[in-house]
Amino acid sequence: MLNNGEIEKILITEAEIKEKVKELGKKITEDYQNKEVVFVTVLRGAVIFMADLARAISIPVIFDFIAISSYGASTESSGVVRILKDLDETIEGKEVLVVEDIVDTGLSLDYLLRILRSRKPASLKVCTLLSKSERRKAKIKIDYLGFEIPNKFVVGYGLDYAGKFRNVPYIFTLNPQIYEEDLP
Repeated sequence: MLNNGEIEKILITEAEIKEKVKELGKKITEDYQNKEVVFVTVLRGAVIFMADLARAISIPVIFDFIAISSYGASTESSGVVRILKDLDETIEGKEVLVVEDIVDTGLSLDYLLRILRSRKPASLKVCTLLSKSERRKAKIKIDYLGFEIPNKFVVGYGLDYAGKFRNVPYIFTLNPQIYEEDLP
C-alpha cells in the first residue's frame, strides 16, 4: 500500500479511530434520539469517516454531499473557498450535522456554515474527525470531535496529498521529502 519512506510517523492507529468513531456514534445517537438527521458530508476527505460513523449510529440518517476546495494540491489552505458541488436536497427545517475530516484554520468550514445557516435548518452542528486548534483563524464550534492533533500535515483515512493515501486505514504524517519536492 505504501512505499518505504512515505510514513514519517503514525499519529492515530486504525484501532484508535474505530474506538473513537464508535464513541462519537453513540453520542450522536443519544443527542438525536427520535429525530432524523441529515449528514452533510464534505467531499472527498470525509467520506470514509462518514461511512464508518453512519454505521455506528442507530437512528435514521440521510446523506447529502457538498464539495468545497481551498487546498488544491497544496499542504496549506489558500483561504479562498469554492463550492465545487452543492447539496442535492433542501435542508430547511431539518436537523443537520456537518461531517468533516479535519478542521484546520476553520476558514473553509466557517464559509460553509454561513451558507448552510442561510438555508434555515432546524439545527446545525459539526462533527469532525480531526482538529488543529492551534491553527484556527475562524471561531468554530465543534460539537463532536474525534481527535485534537498537532500542527502537522496529515494523511490517511480519507485525507490525501495530491489524491493519494485516502485508503490508508490510519492517520499519519507524510515524510516531508515527498511534498517538499512539490513546494515552489
